[in-house]
Formats: sequence, structure tokens, C-alpha cells
Amino acid sequence: MSAQAGAEPTDHDLLRAHVDGDPDAFGVLFRRHRDRLWAVALRTMGNPEDAADGLQDGMISAYRRAGSFRGDAAVTTWLHRVVVNACLDRIRAAKVRRAEPLPEDLDDFGDRGSLVTATSETSDPADAAVVQERRRLVLSALEQLPADQRAALVLVDMEGYPVAEVAEMLDCAVGTVKSRCSRGRARLATLLGDLRAGGDAEHAGPGNPVDLSPVRSAEAPRAPPDPG
Repeated sequence: MSAQAGAEPTDHDLLRAHVDGDPDAFGVLFRRHRDRLWAVALRTMGNPEDAADGLQDGMISAYRRAGSFRGDAAVTTWLHRVVVNACLDRIRAAKVRRAEPLPEDLDDFGDRGSLVTATSETSDPADAAVVQERRRLVLSALEQLPADQRAALVLVDMEGYPVAEVAEMLDCAVGTVKSRCSRGRARLATLLGDLRAGGDAEHAGPGNPVDLSPVRSAEAPRAPPDPG
């Protein structure tokens, strides 16, 4: 690897080393970003089984296509693009909109995962139950959105990526990401008429977007261990 002795190799160093034949470099790169990629795959696919398949598809593709990386974006942006596209391909191929609530183990958080983490903990069990129910409802409704809108909302509103970076991940214009997010939020508001920012159900609707804080305030569970 090109990193100086004793220095941590950069993502570009690792990807270049992989292309040059280093048998360990890609594994190091994957472990470095695994939890963020897993969180995106899980929230895009809707359940751990399909998320694991989508993440695996994406990583196999990245492994094989590493030589095509042009270096005009961050390596992590490229990895997210490959994983999201792999997940969307699976969703489109299946042509299924999953409407069932996500598994309860979405709330079995590890000490790593999404960049956007909880800012406070609820000590009152009644308040915690309300937050959990709102999270369940939002995640369940999210599964009913078109795949492109779901991916944009997951990356922008739940994972906290800047719109410009999400546009690179999804290989589309910034305006397209904004439009998908806007339509997705409006659709969520329609699906979840009893949720809105501030929790007042009376005025929920497309003009008053759903509060996604119960979802983005929570980390996804840690990614499964490396195969083998």
C-alpha cells in the first residue's frame, strides 16, 4: 500500500492496493465502512435477510469493478452507490412492495452504525413506548414508497448525507434527489396522518411533513460478521 509506514492507509490506498493484487486490502476497506453500508441496505430493503443479500451483491460488484473507479468521488460515496444500486435492483426485480412492519431487532442497536445517532435517551417507559411505536409506523410506511424515493429518504433524512453527495451515490442530479425526497415526505405524511413534527395528529398531511426523528435518532444494528 502507498500509505507511509505507521500511517493508516486511506480508502483510496486500500482500493488501489486491491486493484494491484493485495489480497487483504478490500477486506480492510469493507470492514471500515461495513456498518454504514449495512444500515443503508437494511433500511432500503426493509428486513435483515434481504439487506444481507443486497449488501453482498453490492460488495461483490465493488470487488469486481474496483478497477473502474475513476477517483472523481470519495471511495465511500462510490461504495454506497454500488450497494444502493444493488438493493434497488433486487427491489425492482422482485416487484414487491413490502408493507409488513420491520422486525423488532431493528432496535437492537450496537455501538456503531448510522452516523446520525440518538441525542438523548427516554427514561419514562411510556414515552419510550410512544417513540418505539412512531418508529415502527414510519419504517413500515417507508417500505411502501417507490424504491427511488425510499433510497433518497434513507440517505438524506435517516443517514444524514448531504443532498449533493446523495446525488453522486444515486448517480442523478441534485434536483432529482430533492424532488424524490419531497415526494417521499409528502407520501409518508399521507400514509401517516397521525404523525407530524411535534406529534399533533390534527394537522398532518402532505403540506406538513412527517417527523422522521424517531427513525433517524436511532442507530441500525451492527452488520453481520464477515462470512467465513
